[in-house]
Amino acid sequence: MSDNNTPDNAPQPAEALEAAMAANAFDELSRTQAELAELKTKSADLADQFLRAKADSENARRRAEEEVSKARKFGIEGFAESLLPVADSLEAALAIQNATAKQLREGSDATLRQLQSALERNKVQAINPPAGEKFDPHMHQAISVVAADQEANTVVTVLQKGYVIAERVLRPALVTVTAPK
Repeated sequence: MSDNNTPDNAPQPAEALEAAMAANAFDELSRTQAELAELKTKSADLADQFLRAKADSENARRRAEEEVSKARKFGIEGFAESLLPVADSLEAALAIQNATAKQLREGSDATLRQLQSALERNKVQAINPPAGEKFDPHMHQAISVVAADQEANTVVTVLQKGYVIAERVLRPALVTVTAPK
């Protein structure tokens, strides 16, 4: 036995404290390593999710660009398709060698109806203001100003129809307008 009245195999208080601290440090290190492994797994999952989301957004952007390109390329397809019967009618009329004026007139009327129908199906509307309608610079183009018994700044005659598509003017109507009094 030693002088301080403790058995030889019994740990000294300082040694016991060091052993307890070492065991505590080992437990803390084990917990920290477990947390680190868990965080690494979460980080890898988030990185994978990010890459997948990025790839999805790139694919969506690419598909949208392709759709816009197709819309530009083939957007007029329906309109062109509706004009083909008009072209067919004109070719058929020109193929007739000895057509009479009456036949030409009837063919022209039928072809004009086909053309008007094609324009209507494609939302192209005529601007043909009646006499006396107020002049609208967004829809009409004044070619001349004339004296008339109508109210000032109104349409007198239409020299050429205008056209709009989806509320956008393709061509303004050419009109004569009354002069201010």
